[in-house]
Amino acid sequence: MLKKLDVYNFTVFKKISIEFSGGIDVFIGENGTGKTHLLKILYACCNRNENDGKAFASYFSSSGWAPLKRNDSLKNGAVIRLLDERNTEIASINGNNVKLNKPFLNQSIKSVFIPAKEMLSHSKGLLALDREREIPFDKTLIDIVSKAELGESKSITEFQKTLLLKLSKVIEGEVVYENDTFYVKKENGLKVEFSMEAEGLRKFGLLWKLIRNGLLDRDSVLLWDEPEANINPQLIPILVDIILELHRKGVQVFLATHDYNLAKYFEVNRTKRDKVIFHSLFKSEDGVRIDTKEYFGMLSNNSIIKADEQLLDTVFEKNLGD
Repeated sequence: MLKKLDVYNFTVFKKISIEFSGGIDVFIGENGTGKTHLLKILYACCNRNENDGKAFASYFSSSGWAPLKRNDSLKNGAVIRLLDERNTEIASINGNNVKLNKPFLNQSIKSVFIPAKEMLSHSKGLLALDREREIPFDKTLIDIVSKAELGESKSITEFQKTLLLKLSKVIEGEVVYENDTFYVKKENGLKVEFSMEAEGLRKFGLLWKLIRNGLLDRDSVLLWDEPEANINPQLIPILVDIILELHRKGVQVFLATHDYNLAKYFEVNRTKRDKVIFHSLFKSEDGVRIDTKEYFGMLSNNSIIKADEQLLDTVFEKNLGD
């Protein structure tokens, strides 16, 4: 289980320390406050089979940019430490020196990073092209296609079957991979190429494929950047309930969101046994800082609620003016 992350002098972070719930951690914040970078740091540390700075940097850029090195904006190189629930160091990065704790070496934590950019509709020939050429995608974008293409697990649990049924109702079928292309095979037998499916439904289709491939089960980690993107608000509570079910079966979840409904449904739909906490990232003179609370509405510097309040004020002022 990922329990604590310390980050110094890395991109927007001068010094930040975050303790995780062990269940579901929801990150909010304005653009440029480092939500995606935190998810990518965790994902890179989970994939510990590559223990050098260049490999670590590949999760952030495909251009060879090395965010760990000293540069004009940083007095020192980046320092990153990730600890588990026993306070054992999983990984530490100091500049381009990546140190992996010996018991964890070559034992990557089973993890999935779902980027905000939908990738399965661009899958045809992508992995082959990546092997032969430099393409403008960071490693997270390549990895999600690779994991979706893995093939279905020979056996799945009853719990996974239940979730697959829920997801199938949303997409009205199941996801198949044929001839280097993903399709949604509808209940009526019609096959719809992924690029032709509604983008919001593709999110549910991707989740269906990851579960069917056996990648999301006990002791795995799911990191999802903006899961709400392009999803109809009516489907948000279904998505939240599925993620809560994954957590209850031992999947540790990290999400970054700008959506009030998504964040609030986690607060409303969780039970007393669910471990859900919210983190608000905000800019200060000392770099990005963080506020952590058990309830979404208790967060200080809550950019989502502030935006909603601003909209309400505008509506009231306009109505009064009329």
